Amino acid sequence: MSSKLRQSLSDKLSVVIENKDMVFSSFRRYFSMWGQSSKVQTLYDHCKTILSPSGTLPPSSQALQNLSSILDSIQPADVGLKEEIADDDRGHGFFGANLLNRVDRWAQPITYVDIHECDSFTMCIFCFPTSSAIPLHDHPGMTVFSKLLYGSLHVKAYDWVDPPCILESKGPGFAQVRLAKLAVDKVLNAPCETSILYPKHGGNLHCFTAVTPCAMLDILTPPYREDEGRKCTYYHDYPYSAFSAGKAHICDGEEEEYAWLAELESPSDLYMRQGVYAGPAIHI
Repeated sequence: MSSKLRQSLSDKLSVVIENKDMVFSSFRRYFSMWGQSSKVQTLYDHCKTILSPSGTLPPSSQALQNLSSILDSIQPADVGLKEEIADDDRGHGFFGANLLNRVDRWAQPITYVDIHECDSFTMCIFCFPTSSAIPLHDHPGMTVFSKLLYGSLHVKAYDWVDPPCILESKGPGFAQVRLAKLAVDKVLNAPCETSILYPKHGGNLHCFTAVTPCAMLDILTPPYREDEGRKCTYYHDYPYSAFSAGKAHICDGEEEEYAWLAELESPSDLYMRQGVYAGPAIHI
């Protein structure tokens, strides 16, 4: 065999080997990516491991810290969302609203996106247009982990005063009121740490108002179940001074830290629609 032929065969063999290595490298990268869990899958797996239908939290605080850490790491893109800016589509997110005028955009509904629900927890997203609000409501016997994904959101939250302080109705057309203490009254700006409310503290009764377009990822455990006593009830809050008969019940703090809460029917101005989850699939 001539030296030229040997060199030619050697060069061709080198090309074949190089191409083979590139192919194998590509396959390795592909299967490596395919085998990695998405953040939302990691979140689901952890929730499935530590949360129970009874609502009893794990004895280890480390498990809850790990859940908060996973939530802290999640970005809008991890759950199929596109972050909006203040002059964007007023809460449409990935749904789009190019044909709507400015007035229509301000009137857009809150979008509810269901990611997963089981006996132990609900995983969901709320996408808020600017100035939209979820009225004051409760989470009876429930713990809620909330992660603001983008934007700014005003949160006002109360806890019931214990022992209960209730004033009966003054007459027909007047609801009884119950005393609650202010737990949270602030604006959250993403990125920020995960917020946690517990059955009896941390602001179990809360309302949200969007300062800018924003989105909140929630884990509710256990989920709302009316037949198990976990019905969502809405409230109106009155200043403490509105019912002066209760003054003797305050034993600490200022009047501004307390409010009287009256139950409401489901609010007629709560404008919400169902969205479609567009993030990575969860393997159950």
